[in-house]
Amino acid sequence: MITRILEKTISNKLFKGKAILLMGARQVGKTTLLKKIVKGNDKVLWLNGDEPDIQALFSNLSAVRLKALLGKCNLLVIDEAQRIENIGLRLKLVTDTLPEVQLIATGSSSFELASKVNEPLTGRKWEYKMFPLSFSEMVQHHGLLTEKRLLAHRLLYGYYPDVVNHPGEEKEVLKELSDSYLYKDLLTWEKIQKPDKLVKLLQALAYQVGNQVSYNELGQICGLDSKTIEKYILLLEQAFVVFRLGSFSRNLRNELKSSKKIYFYDNGIRNALIANFNQVEMRPDVGALWENFLVSERMKYIKYSQKWVNNWFWRTKQQQEIDYLEESDGVLSAYEFKWQPKSKIKGAKTFSKAYPKACLKIIHIDNFEPFLMED
Repeated sequence: MITRILEKTISNKLFKGKAILLMGARQVGKTTLLKKIVKGNDKVLWLNGDEPDIQALFSNLSAVRLKALLGKCNLLVIDEAQRIENIGLRLKLVTDTLPEVQLIATGSSSFELASKVNEPLTGRKWEYKMFPLSFSEMVQHHGLLTEKRLLAHRLLYGYYPDVVNHPGEEKEVLKELSDSYLYKDLLTWEKIQKPDKLVKLLQALAYQVGNQVSYNELGQICGLDSKTIEKYILLLEQAFVVFRLGSFSRNLRNELKSSKKIYFYDNGIRNALIANFNQVEMRPDVGALWENFLVSERMKYIKYSQKWVNNWFWRTKQQQEIDYLEESDGVLSAYEFKWQPKSKIKGAKTFSKAYPKACLKIIHIDNFEPFLMED
């Protein structure tokens, strides 16, 4: 069993008087994690919000019925809670009526769950996000040397638990994930009439990893208007499939001020969408794979370590660029991602002159570990 970083964090919050929300894409292991956390507690009531009878149960739930339902249980887990109508008010009923009961709710959509419970549970919840397995977790599982030897494999197939746990079957697992689980909630939430357009958008985003994206250009590729493109990308973010990185601009007039890049939370999903699992030695997009891997792994590290960080990329109109920037406690750090150690940074002099106090580093295959595993 792979140790999940969130396990200790959530375990320490149990029975502290607040609900716990755990959000993340389907199949990242939310249920498995919670079962490990509550193991040994025989007073757990586990409900699945995907099941119609559970949805019906909560549609007319009163405080009296809730107490009868729980009996002697002191821990209530509601899996995929976003599928239950008025779930925010139902969760508030639990926390208000039975403060001695620990409530845990999971969801595969930050829009569906978080938006429904934010107001009813203001000041009454802790909220966590869960992602596919991380480089750091796998190092804890079988050591740094083994995980580094698997780096090329991870760039191709990613870190979804089923992918990691079924060596030799990675393509089949990823095909199922990208064909069904990835879109299940999206198609349900918004009643998207043309799922083929959504797939085409995802494929276009997969080809543009590491590059600036234009909603207008994406719209032309997919046959959709730019507002619909923006809406779909927001939904994909809320389903933990992709995330956006904005551009940094403070000092130079020729800095791009409103550009954006879009990355995938998992390399395997990205490669499945374009049906390309060629080995890294044969790929012209190895730089994009490396950049997506590093940025997504850094995002996991920031979330799990609960750091308060602002992040961007930097680019000028003359195409000078720094891949990734972070600012924390007034300190600006800049990173350029290069697959080969001896590569040079285009735009380093311009950036350093504009931001002389910023620390600028090249992250490559020989030195990337501290970037993903800082203490």
